[in-house]
Amino acid sequence: MSAVIIDGKKIAQDVRSGVAEKVSALKANGVNPCLAVILVGENPASVSYVTGKRKALAEAGMTDRSVVLPESTTESDLLKLISELNADKTVHGILVQLPLPKHINEDKVIMAIAPEKDVDGFHPVNVGNMMIGRPGFLPCTPHGIIVLLERMGIETSGKHAVVIGRSNIVGKPVSMLLARRETNCTVTICHTGTKNMADIVKQADIIVAASGHPHTVTADMVKDGAVVIDVGVNRIPDATKKSGFRLIGDVDFDEIKEKASFITPVPGGVGPMTIAMLMYNTLEAAENASNNQ
Repeated sequence: MSAVIIDGKKIAQDVRSGVAEKVSALKANGVNPCLAVILVGENPASVSYVTGKRKALAEAGMTDRSVVLPESTTESDLLKLISELNADKTVHGILVQLPLPKHINEDKVIMAIAPEKDVDGFHPVNVGNMMIGRPGFLPCTPHGIIVLLERMGIETSGKHAVVIGRSNIVGKPVSMLLARRETNCTVTICHTGTKNMADIVKQADIIVAASGHPHTVTADMVKDGAVVIDVGVNRIPDATKKSGFRLIGDVDFDEIKEKASFITPVPGGVGPMTIAMLMYNTLEAAENASNNQ
């Protein structure tokens, strides 16, 4: 058996096309969906992510109010900018690219963004709404994972999902979304304190690997027919590549694809969904704002 490889690029493009259509309709009614992405400093990975987000904004026909600030920007100056964007009715979404320079408190920055403009879904109000099933922005990568499962027609109800990782960005929220009534999984979370992790993972019908370490999941840990969602993005040296490295995930893709029923590749699996769901959230923010006028 060889797994169906989930084409995250295609599904993300479908989501983005749907967003672009709705953006056109909003613009025809005089509402121009607008996202402000704030980048502090020149972290190469962050610069690359922001470039991708700006490209997606242009493709969706949204207004791009991105701001690039020097590494030396003070915390108070960043908070002042966020306050101004919160008050600006023409800006519907605000995203501060993480990580921030060490002298800036990330929690303070996340808390400063108005929940109705928090299209990353990181503000405690949105996290709380997600926990209790109230409307609010869902974090982009976890929401993207749920959409991948839905679009591929993968049965989730009553299945045992094992999530590896407990970060606030992926592990915890995806566990919550998988356990919701709509998805209806029984969820186990594994992390660095888990004993006998291999035994637990082997019971999983659905594995979400978000540990941040290559080869966390090997083929002997995966039962036949399991669905494997790989969130990891790890750079490893590769002299054959122009960049000098290549990207791999958290699972041993080549071995596991011979046992799994579905698997996401890295790159081209979960990654493209993150930006697609950001566009989806920005559209939703603009729709909410126009409905509340």
